[in-house]
Amino acid sequence: MGGRKDPDGAYGTPQKYDPKFKGPIYDRGCTDVACCILLVLAIVGYVVVGIVAWTHGDPRKVIYPTDSRGQFCGHQGTANEDKPFLFYFDIVKCASPLVLLEFQCPTTQICVSKCPDRYMTYLGAYLVPADLQYYRQFCVPEFGDLSKAPIEVLKDKECPAMLIPSTPLARRCLPAIQAKKGVIMVGNETTYDDGRGSRRNVTELLEGAKKANVVLEMRQLAMKIFEDYTVSWYWIIIGLVIAMVASLIFIVLLRFLAGIMVWVMIVLVILVLGYGIFHCYMEYAKLKGEAGSDVSLTDLGFQTDLRVYLHLRQTWLAFMIILCVVEVVIILLLIFLRKRILIAIALIKEASRAVGHIMMSLLFPLCTFFLLCLCIAYWASTAVFLSTSNEAVYKVFNESACQFSGQTCSPEKFNTSNVTKLCPDAQCLFAFYGGETAYHKYLIILQFFNVFMFFWLANFVIALGQVTLAGAFASYYWAFKKPDDMPAFPLFSAFGRALRYHTGSLAFGSLILAIVQVIRVTLEYLDHRLKAADNKFAKFLLSCLKCCFWCLEKFIKFLNRNAYIMIAVYGTNFCTSARNAFFLLMRNIIRVAVLDKVTDFLFFLGKLLIVGSVGILAFFFFTQRIKLVQDTAPPLNYYWVPILTVIVGSYLIAHGFFSVYGMCVDTLFLCFLEDLERNDGSAEKPYFMSPDLKKLLKKTNKGQPEA
Repeated sequence: MGGRKDPDGAYGTPQKYDPKFKGPIYDRGCTDVACCILLVLAIVGYVVVGIVAWTHGDPRKVIYPTDSRGQFCGHQGTANEDKPFLFYFDIVKCASPLVLLEFQCPTTQICVSKCPDRYMTYLGAYLVPADLQYYRQFCVPEFGDLSKAPIEVLKDKECPAMLIPSTPLARRCLPAIQAKKGVIMVGNETTYDDGRGSRRNVTELLEGAKKANVVLEMRQLAMKIFEDYTVSWYWIIIGLVIAMVASLIFIVLLRFLAGIMVWVMIVLVILVLGYGIFHCYMEYAKLKGEAGSDVSLTDLGFQTDLRVYLHLRQTWLAFMIILCVVEVVIILLLIFLRKRILIAIALIKEASRAVGHIMMSLLFPLCTFFLLCLCIAYWASTAVFLSTSNEAVYKVFNESACQFSGQTCSPEKFNTSNVTKLCPDAQCLFAFYGGETAYHKYLIILQFFNVFMFFWLANFVIALGQVTLAGAFASYYWAFKKPDDMPAFPLFSAFGRALRYHTGSLAFGSLILAIVQVIRVTLEYLDHRLKAADNKFAKFLLSCLKCCFWCLEKFIKFLNRNAYIMIAVYGTNFCTSARNAFFLLMRNIIRVAVLDKVTDFLFFLGKLLIVGSVGILAFFFFTQRIKLVQDTAPPLNYYWVPILTVIVGSYLIAHGFFSVYGMCVDTLFLCFLEDLERNDGSAEKPYFMSPDLKKLLKKTNKGQPEA
């Protein structure tokens, strides 16, 4: 199990014995000061951007719809407080729901208390006082002369020519379009009076509000998912608590029964996957001969109710094949890596002892999680305020040809301008939020800076957590008499050293990673924009770039992680630490390629076991297949909503616990390689590794009997 020899020194010279070296160096100085200053300046700039965004931004522009005069509908403390919905005088002039949500249609819009629920024309309502009174609520607020001639009212665009039964969608009144036996209808009618003396087909309304049904279905799906969360949140929390308790029990058992637990974990993963294969086969066989069960997934298409897929044999066959492939791959890996697993178990045992002596390390991910939440909250709020810091822009809209069409205008001066004389039917309506000032021109740059700073700070927080854990676990490994030679508070000491001396190095490593991640986000954005293009070469080139930068990001994460371990131990700057870590790993490439990855594989199996067990339990509970608690399970629209939530949450919880173990193993592994290079087991140069590792590697401190 020896590492590869490096006689030419291509990967640096091995570490020499140093009698003064006893673990993490305490007498160290500040590293990468320039990057520390750069980070501080960037944070100050980020705060300034946030203040500017919060000063100019107005989230109400996202929450509330805006009428033709730029006033918010339904906003408290305004004249439209009791009018939460936006009503369009002539919906036919609108192109699609995307236009409704982002820009304005070339027709008058007003805020109303409710959407119209009946067919009606102004010419018809004018003759019936009760109908006219109902109609008046859909006219402009200043309209009050009910005796005014209908022709004049419609000419001045004070009231809509017609009312159509509508339903609120995203606080906009859209036609209540429905399809019955393939016939498009609105309010059980296929035609409507346009208010100008002619009948028109409701398909014209569909053209004005095309895709509205799709958007409405997505909204209904979102509402049903929200309803499922409201009735199942209590059980979701219980499921996540079970996952947390299971992870904690698993970690504690690893502390005392690492070897047995690893093998039990392997067997249980195989059994859980085996049961999944058996269950899929039983469901597949049970559906044989049932009506509609042989429909293919491609013929069925996408359905919002995922329970439909569970009535298809092809669904269970696909599940069974996937589980069989995973099962075979895991079994083959276990067969070929059986000898390496023994050494990996010894590393895990050593990590268990280290975690046992530094139990606070299990709670440290909560600190990292809290700081990440702060980064996400600041980024999201700044992004919202930046996107809503535009000013209201008004443009000329008209039905006939007009040279001023589309030009910006001022509502206060519009009636006295030449536009109304040359284009009598022109209107000055609110178009969108924008601006022509220098601030508005550079908004896209500020948004880009906001995204970049989010990646930088998030990576910095993760780096701070990694170097803190590495410093604590390194102090355990390099304690000759464990735990007597360990410092009193290794975790807090490592955290203090990281902040005091190595903020610049952490900023340097996280900056490199942030740059690569921003490039990846930009490539994803370009790929999204080019989906409709036919340029195959551009798509191929973009795919190659995405693949290359994905690999680069993975490599930088790996290099940073090991560089942070060297920083925690030796206190060197980022470049020196990264170089030393890389050369150390390359001098022991066989151990790195096999041993370290085997431990990662075993930890993955542990996560898989916890997530699979909790996921199966959630599946049987929410599908009411557990007879003891069958009446306790809440009624759901989609039972996959709480199940997926529990599975994802369980994985994040398990990952949080196992990430501590993963960092511990990586730190001990790097220290273990250093130990082999620095020492030879003699009385002058004794090994610091545990007796179990010595036994497996057939290494002993000379003058001592083999364990």
